[in-house]
Amino acid sequence: MQKLLASLALSFLSTSQLWAQTTPEPVRPTAYTFTRGLVALTGSRYGREAIYTDPLAYRLYSGTLTAPAEGAAFGTDDQGRAITWMAVAADSLGRLRLRGNNRGNGGAPAGPGVVAGSLRGGIGGGGGYTYLTYPSSREQMALLTIKGNSNVYVNGELHMGDAYNMGYLHIPVKLRKGINELYVRGIMITATLDFPNKPTLLSTDDPTLPSIRLGESNNALQGALVVINASTKPLTDLQLVSKLAGKSQTTTLPDIPPLSSRKVAFGFDGSGVTEKGPHSTELSLIQKGKMLDAGRITVEAVPPGASYSQTFVSRIDGSLQYYAVTPQSSVNTASSALFLSMHGAGVEASGQARAYKAKDWGNLVAATNRRPRGFNWEDWGRIDALEVLAIARNQFKPNPQHIYLTGHSMGGHGTWFLGATYPDKWAAIAPCAGYPTLKEYGSADGVIPDTSSNPLEQMLLRSGNQSDVLKLTANYKPLGVYIFHGDADRTVPVTYARQMRKLLGQSQPDMSYYEYPGGSHWFGDHSVDWKPLFDFFKWHQISADSAVNAIDFTTANPGISSAYRWASIEQQTQPLLYSRIQLTRQRSSITGTTSNVSLLKLALNEFGAKTLVTITLDGTSALTYTTASAQDTVFLHRESGQWVQTKQPDTWQKGPHRNGTFKDAFNNRMVFVYGTKGTKDENDWNIQKARYDAETWLYRGNGAVDIIADTEFSMTSYADRGVVLFGNATNNAAWQALLADCPIQVERNRIKAGSQQWQGDDLGAYFVWPIKGSKTASVAVIGGTGLKGMKAASANQYFAGASGFPDFMIFGLDMVRDGSKGVRMAGFYNNNWQLAPEHYVVNGQMRGSN
Repeated sequence: MQKLLASLALSFLSTSQLWAQTTPEPVRPTAYTFTRGLVALTGSRYGREAIYTDPLAYRLYSGTLTAPAEGAAFGTDDQGRAITWMAVAADSLGRLRLRGNNRGNGGAPAGPGVVAGSLRGGIGGGGGYTYLTYPSSREQMALLTIKGNSNVYVNGELHMGDAYNMGYLHIPVKLRKGINELYVRGIMITATLDFPNKPTLLSTDDPTLPSIRLGESNNALQGALVVINASTKPLTDLQLVSKLAGKSQTTTLPDIPPLSSRKVAFGFDGSGVTEKGPHSTELSLIQKGKMLDAGRITVEAVPPGASYSQTFVSRIDGSLQYYAVTPQSSVNTASSALFLSMHGAGVEASGQARAYKAKDWGNLVAATNRRPRGFNWEDWGRIDALEVLAIARNQFKPNPQHIYLTGHSMGGHGTWFLGATYPDKWAAIAPCAGYPTLKEYGSADGVIPDTSSNPLEQMLLRSGNQSDVLKLTANYKPLGVYIFHGDADRTVPVTYARQMRKLLGQSQPDMSYYEYPGGSHWFGDHSVDWKPLFDFFKWHQISADSAVNAIDFTTANPGISSAYRWASIEQQTQPLLYSRIQLTRQRSSITGTTSNVSLLKLALNEFGAKTLVTITLDGTSALTYTTASAQDTVFLHRESGQWVQTKQPDTWQKGPHRNGTFKDAFNNRMVFVYGTKGTKDENDWNIQKARYDAETWLYRGNGAVDIIADTEFSMTSYADRGVVLFGNATNNAAWQALLADCPIQVERNRIKAGSQQWQGDDLGAYFVWPIKGSKTASVAVIGGTGLKGMKAASANQYFAGASGFPDFMIFGLDMVRDGSKGVRMAGFYNNNWQLAPEHYVVNGQMRGSN
């Protein structure tokens, strides 16, 4: 019988496809599990940097990838050994895994920052691809669910992967009649296809929900869940009806593009709930009075005083996020403290909050980092923490002198990072089991590269300088620092705590350190809820600005962190190199030194009105200024080595409000705009890339984003919103409105950047540009000169936490094969958004001083 089945399969499949699929598609299937495939340890380099390499993707993009077959050679590795396609079969858990000693990183041992996801070949270096096929008897829609991968090409179209095995990423795909090919970046995966009997689905396995707090009104709560459009037409005119304890609410939903998913917010009324515990909520998806799908979710009701979750609308993308609270136990909350706690990788904020017993002197609030792994508390995780901090300050009205920061593991890193980045926001910080920097520890996306002798790579590495807290340790001096670590921690070794104790020991005036004897990475709730830690907090308070007359502050990016107290670094001389100010304020003067500062703002409110103030910086000639009011501010600009008074710069210039780097546009309720004016292949790539980035944003950032065609975009309708534009000037009709005055122009077969120009269809680009008429919003371009160049821009490791991307980067398809050798130009605009030779590198040669 087995031979007969194999013979029948051979009549339909090629030899290369036999290992990937030997069972014909059943009639009207409901689900299919892949049980056989092929694996090649091709290697790849995706991480916390702008450059990526991927031998298989290069061959796929260049049209040179040959059909896999068992035993066939793919190529050779960096040691000259043959890479071959090897057969894999599912184990008892359904995982397609290699037998024996084969490993996804070529057998190299995993370092302390490498997790299982890296060994499966996805996010970090090494790894490989799994090849699967599915023979479909007809063209049809399906939901693809893969776990343990970083991404997947389905018939050439790139989709996000479930690197962390969460199980809630269900990708709608259109299968063609005949053989469908899947190249899955990752090994030891599980993969299934589901064939739903309806094109529109409510997915209830990844909700974002608040708690019902008994004793509160609960009549206007908001939750969010995923709606899947498994059809080739956009979903419009949608409504979601919720029913809970006899109360109904109807919410109008945004449009959902074809073959995509979106997490949508909906309202529900919990005022009918009177008992604690789980409560089932009915959900109905309606379109013009017709039921499309229905489902249920469970909402938890908690009694007064218990930890709870609360949702809010994020200004990053307009999506619904949540934070968790362990409320103060004391009835008297006047002048209470506020503790901001940050969770570790894989931990929910709700679980983080529950790890703390209620304090009688303050409320504890746990932010989410956008996901249990999210962004390592950098990038959008950093913004999430700041959003929650602002909400908590408004909600609880704490004593502004009693704000504290703590966190565990990845949240310990977040504590080090946010403590150094915003030292005037905290009275004290307490990293628990934390690592200081992603340059050393790394985690799932790998480490941040440290140094390079290549000028172009040096330029690219600058973009991540803000993440290196070891360069920012002087910023801790005004804070109390409590370092807490288990001495038997094998996940984040105690050597990281000892490193920081040694580094701060000579300079930190206020530090306490404790190693918990025998403590592993987590040794119970007291891994974070440690009484001596909170006692240390109680002894500390934030000084009033009027009492702080000495400033020592360093930043790498004023767009992330510009100010400490009464001084602000508004612009830099060299973009994203470290800038430092050391200032002393006396009765009628300010003196001090600066480094890499072009524009400085000083608040003079402590001097009073009509006061003559003398300002002496860097040993240059003194400036005198008479304050016009008790709330006066002065701007100083460095010109030819001298400091001169200047007026406040126009908002068009770079500054804390908008300082660039490519990722800056992924904010301000961003909208994805794909081009429709190119060839069919170009248009297909534009929308497919927009969908891929939206899938990634949903998976990594619990986010939602509007995806629109270029013909739908207008400056008026999307005013002050960030824009991510897919395509080029030839094929995206929104280009002219957004980028007509940009010195970088990309069109079919040509890129021009100032005086530089490149020809061909294989060039790609990432760059940012401020949007005219907006004081804050930017547009990011992801595109190329032709299909090869556009495909070279397919990777989106800009969503990896702390990955460094400059203002602009122009590269060829050869970058996917050769790394930095394939980058044509990279760097930063000057403070007037102009291309200046001293701020960029062309073809590996510096055009000015670094």
